[in-house]
Amino acid sequence: MSRLGRLTAETRAASLAFLRRRTAVFFTFFFPVIIVVIFGVLVQTQPGGGGLFTEPPSFYAPGYLAVVVLFTPLSRVGSEVARHRDGNRFEKLATTPLTRTEWLLAQTLVNVVIIGIAGLLILGLMVWLTGATIRLSGLLLPFVGLGVALFCAVGAMLGSLADSQDGVIAASNGIALPLLFLSETFVPQTLLPAWLPTWLSPLTYFSRGVRAATTGTGDALGPLAVLTVCAVVGFAVGARLLPQTD
Repeated sequence: MSRLGRLTAETRAASLAFLRRRTAVFFTFFFPVIIVVIFGVLVQTQPGGGGLFTEPPSFYAPGYLAVVVLFTPLSRVGSEVARHRDGNRFEKLATTPLTRTEWLLAQTLVNVVIIGIAGLLILGLMVWLTGATIRLSGLLLPFVGLGVALFCAVGAMLGSLADSQDGVIAASNGIALPLLFLSETFVPQTLLPAWLPTWLSPLTYFSRGVRAATTGTGDALGPLAVLTVCAVVGFAVGARLLPQTD
């Protein structure tokens, strides 16, 4: 079987595995809806009022997208790697032509499609429920794709290093929650301490780039370049750490 054939077969298998987990499908799409309703409708934004949520609704588009771009790959891929380890599946995969890089790439492609659909749902809800003015730009696609690839790779690292599925979930939440609120997503940089190195977080560049793409102001290409480097390096490390045998 050719490399393309192996990748296609594994992508199809990963897609079917996701669709069979109805709870995972439900919360992948339902959780972002809850976030938008809570923060966008119930809390709402109050421009010029001081404190949190004082920016225009469109400012928070990167934050809402980051919820699925960050949490979903970390938990899904991390848990999938942990399940493969528990079931000795990597040992079986080692007897096939499928490489670790191809396996992780297939998982990433499935997540890109799933999260891309969830992202469209989020942006549509923002426009409908909050009245946000969202500029649809072609740059959104590479930002979402690279963000998903990066955090799929981090999820693979967690799944390879953690000792159980519970450990993966705990580690992914421990990483995702601080990043979500300390990477210029929901909280503007002006409200964060000056000493806080937000530039170390790859999610910061996702936030800056998506905000520039959806509002039409600011630089999107610089953050895209940084996010690309992070995604390539992260993917290489994540694929390398995947176990060949259990």
